[in-house]
Amino acid sequence: MANIKHLDDNNFDTEIAEGVVLVDFYADWCGPCRAIAPIIEELATEMNGKVMISKVDVDKAQGVSVKFGVHSIPTLIIFKDGKEVKRFVGITMKSQLQEALKQQII
Repeated sequence: MANIKHLDDNNFDTEIAEGVVLVDFYADWCGPCRAIAPIIEELATEMNGKVMISKVDVDKAQGVSVKFGVHSIPTLIIFKDGKEVKRFVGITMKSQLQEALKQQII
């Protein structure tokens, strides 16, 4: 997980302010979150330098989770220059995430 940045209530706004950022809202106890984790890690390697891949533990960063209305996990949100541009809830195919990210880095 070398290319994945962990965000919390303190650094979230600063870290997503510029560029394209994929945020994986998850919890350690969440089965579907664990299932999608390898996809997130692959994207972090493949998109390194183009997109920041990050994770938010909803149990530890409740402020950010509430702010963005994260009610189900995993929730994956793509931000561009600090604004939400796309949201996926539940297990999402890697190809869908890749396509959504590519659309933002054109």
